[in-house]
Amino acid sequence: MLILSSSSASCFCYRPLSVSSSLMDSTKKNKFMEFPFVSSSHKTLMVDLVSTLENRFHSHLLPSTLPNDVSHYQSQSGSAQASLHIRAAQPHSPIDFVLGSWVHSELPTGGSFDITSLSAYLNTSTDAPNFVFEIIRNSPTTLVLILDLPPRKDPVLWPEYLHTFYEDTQIDTHRQALQTLPEVQPYFSSSLFIRAVSSPTGILVRIQTEDGGEERMEEIIAKHLDPVSKQVLGIWLDKCASASREVGDEEREYLKKRDSVIRNKTIEVDLGSSFPRLFGPEVANRVLDVIKDYFRVS
Repeated sequence: MLILSSSSASCFCYRPLSVSSSLMDSTKKNKFMEFPFVSSSHKTLMVDLVSTLENRFHSHLLPSTLPNDVSHYQSQSGSAQASLHIRAAQPHSPIDFVLGSWVHSELPTGGSFDITSLSAYLNTSTDAPNFVFEIIRNSPTTLVLILDLPPRKDPVLWPEYLHTFYEDTQIDTHRQALQTLPEVQPYFSSSLFIRAVSSPTGILVRIQTEDGGEERMEEIIAKHLDPVSKQVLGIWLDKCASASREVGDEEREYLKKRDSVIRNKTIEVDLGSSFPRLFGPEVANRVLDVIKDYFRVS
């Protein structure tokens, strides 16, 4: 679930958490954190990223309120299943919400594909970029990585924005490090929309290890993707989510409009087309209706 942002936290009210709701939230999160269909190094990376982000902003994030049939769902045939984890933030937080998911689908031709993702979206109290992480796998030796801090303002019109978040942070060094590996090649999304909303330092790569097999892929994930992903998340936590930014009324309106356009387009281009095909219209509509509630811009 890619490249979104804005301020829907105000749509959710804070309530003291009861013991029973704490246990329910913990059970749903545990299901999400299983990542049952991916390799050991892939799972370790996902668990570490989610834990790092949520531990850092523990006091900001509200418990998940997703219905059980949205936090985990599957197609009628059982050939596709998924888990969704969303936590909105308290009104005083610059965070809008955090969204994580995994999707597993058996392919008619044999094999399967898996998508694991983690995104964090800021609200209009700040103009800092969001965080997007996604791994797509359709074989043990093929992987697509999307790791980015998508801009929420035009870096050409606001050169200070480019300097602050993409030059001073030296974030591009992590993309450069990955591209020294012979198995790593640039990845170009078939969606021009996805390309347009990515940052100039976004890491969009395809990794193929036919010669080295699964063992080499595990090595690349553990020794290269793991540290790079955690370093980029650290930049986002320290320099974006925790940054003090002055945002005037006109800029808030700009952010609200831009975030709204990107969110609506993301539903249309990404989720709206793939979910019904994977899970059927009834399940897809149920899940998408809940996601749309979080994507609202206010």
